[in-house]
Amino acid sequence: MVNLTGRNVELRPASSADVEARLSLGNHADIIEMFGVSRSDVRPLTREGASQWLQKLIGNPSAWVIDVQGRLVGELRLDNLDLHDRRASMAVGIFDPQLLGKGLGSESIRLVLEHAFTHLRLHRIGTRVLAYNTRAIRVYEKCGFVQEGREREAAFVNDTWHDDVMMGLLETEYQDPK
Repeated sequence: MVNLTGRNVELRPASSADVEARLSLGNHADIIEMFGVSRSDVRPLTREGASQWLQKLIGNPSAWVIDVQGRLVGELRLDNLDLHDRRASMAVGIFDPQLLGKGLGSESIRLVLEHAFTHLRLHRIGTRVLAYNTRAIRVYEKCGFVQEGREREAAFVNDTWHDDVMMGLLETEYQDPK
């Protein structure tokens, strides 16, 4: 697994030392809700929960911790990596509410896109975003993703049905910012 370094973020493999850092960030309802969890179901993050999060990242060879000035602030993963069809799905999360809207997610996504299209030689990266997560949709669009469709009433969050927006980016559409 390779480190990916940008101006403000470093994407690095997860390590056992990250349990404490993830635990200290906790679960903020405003953030967890964007992942599709009802506010009434958000619970404080436990050490076991932080350990499970860490094991999931360590078990994925295309998962990174988003590190800002030596501090864990989030994660970015390429899931369902299929080298035959040259595709993957992407998931990103910033866990510190004070760091939302600062461009860290965009910078992290761009680093992984460059790695995915140039080094992994992927052809397509897709993602699913809850329609109410307008911040994430804007970030993905800013990074070149296009809306490809909508799965109606795919998620039941806060006692209401919500649509999933499917987004994708092809290697032929990717614009390397360098």
